Amino acid sequence: MKLSVIIVNYNVMYFLEQCLHAVFKALSGIESEVIVVDNNSVDGSVKMLQEKFPLVKLISNKDNRGFSKANNQGIALAQGEYVLLLNPDTVVENDTFSKAFAFMDSHADAGGLGVKMLDGKGNFLPESKRGLPTPSVAFYKMFGLSKLFPKSKTFGRYHLGFLDKEKIHEVEILSGAFMLLRKKVLDITGPLDEAFFMYGEDIDMSYRIIKAGYKNYYFPETRIIHYKGESTKKSSLNYVLVFYNAMMIFVRKHFTKKSVRSIVFFINLAIYLHAAITIIKRFVKRIFLPLIDAAIIFLGIFFIKGYWEHHIIFPNGGEYPLEFITIAVPVYIVIWLLSVHFSGGYDKPVKLFKILQGILIGSTVILIVYALLSESYRFSRALILISAVWAMITMSITRLMLHLMKLKNYRIGTASNKRIIVIGNQEEAERVATLLKQTSINPAFIGLISVSENSGSNGFIGSLTQVKEIIGIYKIDEVIFCAKDLAAQDIIAQMSDLQSLTVDYKIAPPESLYIIGSNSINTSGDLYVINVNSISKYNNKRNKRLLDLMMSFVFLCIFPVNIFIVKKPFGYFRNIFAVLFATRSWIGYADSKGDQSLPQIKKGILNPVDGIKYRSVSNEMLDKLNLLYARDYKLSNDLNIILKGYRELGRKNI
Repeated sequence: MKLSVIIVNYNVMYFLEQCLHAVFKALSGIESEVIVVDNNSVDGSVKMLQEKFPLVKLISNKDNRGFSKANNQGIALAQGEYVLLLNPDTVVENDTFSKAFAFMDSHADAGGLGVKMLDGKGNFLPESKRGLPTPSVAFYKMFGLSKLFPKSKTFGRYHLGFLDKEKIHEVEILSGAFMLLRKKVLDITGPLDEAFFMYGEDIDMSYRIIKAGYKNYYFPETRIIHYKGESTKKSSLNYVLVFYNAMMIFVRKHFTKKSVRSIVFFINLAIYLHAAITIIKRFVKRIFLPLIDAAIIFLGIFFIKGYWEHHIIFPNGGEYPLEFITIAVPVYIVIWLLSVHFSGGYDKPVKLFKILQGILIGSTVILIVYALLSESYRFSRALILISAVWAMITMSITRLMLHLMKLKNYRIGTASNKRIIVIGNQEEAERVATLLKQTSINPAFIGLISVSENSGSNGFIGSLTQVKEIIGIYKIDEVIFCAKDLAAQDIIAQMSDLQSLTVDYKIAPPESLYIIGSNSINTSGDLYVINVNSISKYNNKRNKRLLDLMMSFVFLCIFPVNIFIVKKPFGYFRNIFAVLFATRSWIGYADSKGDQSLPQIKKGILNPVDGIKYRSVSNEMLDKLNLLYARDYKLSNDLNIILKGYRELGRKNI
């Protein structure tokens, strides 16, 4: 057997399916095997593999064993002359394997090989070729010198930026995203070091190959797409800790004690610095606008209060008590900001009416509470109303200023609908166009591009050779390639050719109800999934949680009454606190044997079945109810289910 492909999967079903379609195309005519090790995914990956890829040798773990242990499970079964460790968020070209074998077969000194990798926008990924992270190289990397001087032979050794990315080179470190290894070399080095849970294992294996007397090569004569960052967001605090911990393990394993002491100090310093920067950036990003709003509103009320008390209320002397400005006003501001938040006033893109709505709701809450207070705490109803108007005006002006400054995250209005072209043959292009119309993106324009020059009209606006001109003329935002009709190398070639244009790219796998792509290292992938999108939106998640809290407090207040209405009052009492502490939601999915890979939500006390008249339904109906609930989520749906299933609020859910 020539090749064993080993893929470790963890909750990236969509990427895995696309990866396998490309892998099996590239394996045509090659004696091979594909081994997928699933680390206890909950997104339906295992079922998808069983249904769509019966030839895959599947190892289904019952826990997440990490990248190294899972790969070693596959290596233990591998029978190929070569073993390829491949990430599930990759797409290989049709001739990737044949070209790689030709090189390896002609270079007996080659122990491992890596290829040229591109991200989801066609940009070259510098980690395609890397140098050994010696103490000095690691220092330059951790403190940004390698980024400042990427072409320097001194500072740029981490990514070997001084080497031509279009030429074959002997390198020290291969990327774990695509690591082709000679099996007899693996027999010498042994499998991956399981001390590395994720990250660092590729560096360690590459170094052991060199120590065994073999060489690692960077081979750019074939390319792959690597949707980098799908399993772990590179901007996350968890990534910083895991990555540098892997570096620590590698340093302690391979360097002298003297070197270890110095580099461990710098690694720890880098961890603290990066962690601090990550936390500060997140904190500032989240509170930046609310903090500005609070400060401007407070200053405005302070001056309004001064004028109001000296010229209107107390013209002959006197003033409001200190508690008004130190306690009442901060409480007002908190209520207004929370109300704006839950109304969607801080969502992107900015919608001014959501801000006005939030202030109105917040003011209503303030006035209701105000009416219930004793006379000594009723400072001024007029001041509340004037301050509310001030809040509306200043928050709106702040957004207008940020909009005029053209800051991406503070644009006013609705998100512009995308203008999209779909490249493929007629049947598949039309299928993908239909799929797009059934998702939530509501495209402004969908144009079909034929892969053939002789397409005629047939609904096409042009052919593959005219893509660049079509993008300019039709002002296209996104290009979708039909993988059924275009080979991976043609897709990658198009992405590279169109790289100078500001468009995004996605790939539609054959016979799938989704379109996949990734535009940023900091995203977990951009998916257009048919039917399922509504409940996963941030504002719906937020509103669902708010409803859970509000209903829990209501149910707690009326508990003495409900013990005579609800079937299991003690279970009802227990469920109230389960929802309050976010271990349950009042509404979740119905239990079903089907696996639709729906967006994850908390397990519910009630479910969509409680909202219909007939409670005994088939598994097929359960699947449909769950799908409709996820697709068309509204707060009113939750309220309807609660009302119809009221007596079941004490139900036990395990």
